[in-house]
Amino acid sequence: MDKFQNFSLDGVFLFGKFSYENARQIAVKCEFFTTDSGEDELVDSDPKSCYNCLFRRWSKESFECLKLR
Repeated sequence: MDKFQNFSLDGVFLFGKFSYENARQIAVKCEFFTTDSGEDELVDSDPKSCYNCLFRRWSKESFECLKLR
């Protein structure tokens, strides 16, 4: 799964807040993935998930990857 096919040109995850499997598959292959240091910031039970990444910023509908901007 190519991470760039899963994000808009401005780095917004195209599948929203509840596509856990996609977020996990992308994170496994991502060279920038870093687990967020705040335990209260981890939202996926699988540690390696875009939803748990230090470089994601939540929006109303999804999140933005700061490394893809």
